[in-house]
Amino acid sequence: MNKFFERRYVVTGIFLVIMITLLGRLYYIQIVDDRYTLYANRNVRRIEIQYPARGPILDRYGKILVQNVPIYDITVNPKEVKPFDTLAFCKLLGIDKEGFDKRMIKAIKYSPNKESIFEKQLPFELYASFQEKLTEFPGFYVQRRTVRTYPDSTAAQFLGFIGEVQDRDIERSNGYYRQGDYIGVTGVEKSYEQVLRGQRGVKIQMVDSRGIPKGSFANGAFDTLAHPGERLTSSLDMNLQKLGEKLMKNKLGSIVAIEPSSGEILCYVSSPTYDPNLMVGRERGNNASKLYNDPYNPFFIRPIQAYYPPGSSFKPLSALIAIQEGVITPETMYYCPGYYIAGNRRIPCFHGEVHGAVNLSKAVAESCNGYFDMVFEKLINRNGAKKTDTSFNYWRGNVAKFGLGTKLGLDMPNEGRGNLPRASYYDKVYHKGGWRSSTVISLGIGQGELLATPLQLANIEATIANRGFYYKPHLIKAIGDKQVIKHEYNVKNYVGIDSQYFKPVIDGMESVVDYGTAKGAKIPGIIMCGKTGTAQNRTGKDNSVFVAFAPRDNPKIAIAVVVENAGQGGTWAAPIASFIVEQYLKKSISQRPSGITPDYYINANLLPDLNIYLPERLKERKRDSIRSVRADSIRKVKADSIKKAAQLKTANNNKSGSLSNLLAGRGAGK
Repeated sequence: MNKFFERRYVVTGIFLVIMITLLGRLYYIQIVDDRYTLYANRNVRRIEIQYPARGPILDRYGKILVQNVPIYDITVNPKEVKPFDTLAFCKLLGIDKEGFDKRMIKAIKYSPNKESIFEKQLPFELYASFQEKLTEFPGFYVQRRTVRTYPDSTAAQFLGFIGEVQDRDIERSNGYYRQGDYIGVTGVEKSYEQVLRGQRGVKIQMVDSRGIPKGSFANGAFDTLAHPGERLTSSLDMNLQKLGEKLMKNKLGSIVAIEPSSGEILCYVSSPTYDPNLMVGRERGNNASKLYNDPYNPFFIRPIQAYYPPGSSFKPLSALIAIQEGVITPETMYYCPGYYIAGNRRIPCFHGEVHGAVNLSKAVAESCNGYFDMVFEKLINRNGAKKTDTSFNYWRGNVAKFGLGTKLGLDMPNEGRGNLPRASYYDKVYHKGGWRSSTVISLGIGQGELLATPLQLANIEATIANRGFYYKPHLIKAIGDKQVIKHEYNVKNYVGIDSQYFKPVIDGMESVVDYGTAKGAKIPGIIMCGKTGTAQNRTGKDNSVFVAFAPRDNPKIAIAVVVENAGQGGTWAAPIASFIVEQYLKKSISQRPSGITPDYYINANLLPDLNIYLPERLKERKRDSIRSVRADSIRKVKADSIKKAAQLKTANNNKSGSLSNLLAGRGAGK
């Protein structure tokens, strides 16, 4: 009997241990370990990311520059894939079996348990036929997104493009971006990415055992809405932009036009350009490859990345500094015999022209190199030859106030600084004390190591138009309903020139258009003040440069035009600028006394010889960005500077290899 009771207690104890163990396990599964909850939820719930539409971008008058169009990505979770008709699947997506296998291998490498993109950017028509049979392909899902579309196919370098995020983008975003997301790569799409991208949402759906949606989970209580990106209003005038791109077709160069009273950029042309729609869709990769291999480099953003010697367009700035510093007056006379003597060298004016007696206004109007060489030497020699470097750096500081040699702070990525050399640079080239004003005389007429971007050239004109100050140039004037973007864009930047000194310079610039080197670009009924430049170019013909503002009183537009390898400034750049100015001020282009018409310039092909744009030379061009003829010689001068220091003092300076002598011997053009 006792043995029976003993066995009963043992059995009861065993059952109690089993029950406690089961209850403990249940408690652990349901309360402590959430893996099983997640597995269960995955069987009944599907979390979908709701991608917001990127904000549209408008021109200054509200015209749409870029908007969105829906596309669909096919995603796959390899773990959930079950046997299905692969050939039917491939036929629906328009891919072959080899392509299917490559995509699956890539997805498994990314993660066998997570969703990743299988096929990108299906158009609606293809998506619709695929969606009907989606249940036949377990493990595959559809993710709706939007991509950009460009109604006018213009302003590509301004707008930029979006692309799939890279690993570095994901790391920098602290987890915001995931594989397959899109991000701004260039242009305004990049600089205003956080504003344009919006905020993602989440939608949780109930699904059955086959993955078919059965409605929202908890009536949508845990869903979050996607918030679209902000609307951007740019400062561009789209009609002006389209005209500028037509005028620059089949040419290398740039047009930048600024509203002086605000710093807003009205026209931002980089040529050659491309259709931004090519950077959207399933052919994006092929199109991008072709554009990257284009020897004329359409992805190069010339308004802010190309460096050019300003040439004679620099002369008004040089004159203003000299007047302010008191080394000349508007009445200071100079007799030009067709050349200028700097040290023991004779530097000819452009084509050896004899200008005779000229004052400041006439020197600007007739682009007298000798006058501005004289002005530059007075500035550099004011403290004596032993203090050349001190005077030079003082001159440099005054030039820098106009925005040369530094970034202007444009709301775009990859803005260039140009080049405004320091005295220390020449100390390295010629050794300290081994150079004088005559060594760097070509800087006085906008040549030599002096290099500027088209944006900087246009900003100088806006400064002259405002009689002594500028607003930082910018391309976006409103975010949503907020009109003020950044405080810095509403601040006047003074350049240290008294307003009273601008009149004689502006008188000369008016004469340039009325009867001088740009008289063919004169606009009926509009007083335009400008300056031509024929800037030396180390590859091919000189660059045609023209800078201007209009009208003279209460200016509404300042502009810089550069046409590479096109010759004199008055021949190509000035007429192109005049059409842009008239279109903006009059909304039409009138018949000109000179007989020039936009069609002539639109149809002209000035693309330089492809031989200087061969692939093996593209890296060199990108590195020095259309440097002046000095660039190649500088390296030689550096290497031989000690050896040639003595020779610089002899009568054979022009044969010594000195870069300044070489350029000064040619002179700057008009």
